[in-house]
Amino acid sequence: QVQLVESGGGLVQPGGSLRVSCAASGFTLGYYVIGWFRQAPGKEREGVSCISSSDGSTYYADSVKGRFTISRDNAKNTVYLQMDSLKPEDTAVYYCAALFGPLIVVVPDEYDYWGQGTQVTVSS
Repeated sequence: QVQLVESGGGLVQPGGSLRVSCAASGFTLGYYVIGWFRQAPGKEREGVSCISSSDGSTYYADSVKGRFTISRDNAKNTVYLQMDSLKPEDTAVYYCAALFGPLIVVVPDEYDYWGQGTQVTVSS
C-alpha cells in the first residue's frame, strides 16, 4: 500500500524552528521528486520546497528561501523539511507529495501521491 506520512508539526513561537518529516512506504522514494506544499485557511495550496530524485537539486519558494531546508534520506525512505526563523505567516497545514521522475515540478495537480498533512502553527 502506497503511503506518505508527515510528522513533526506543532505549535512554535515566532523565530523558532521545527522539522517536519515525510516517511514513504509501499514505494521507493528515491525514484520520486518530493515536494512540500502548504495550505492556510482560505488560501490555495502553494509549493514550499521540492527536491529532485536524481541530482539533489532543490526548489524553494521566495517566501521561505534562506529559512527552510529540504533534504532526503533515501535509505530511510524519508524526506525532511527543516524550518527555521518561523513567522506567523508560515502557519498552515503542510503536505508532502511524491512525483515519479527526476524533474522538479511545483504544480500540485502533477503529483502522484499525497500525505494527510501536518499542522504547523506559529504564534506567541
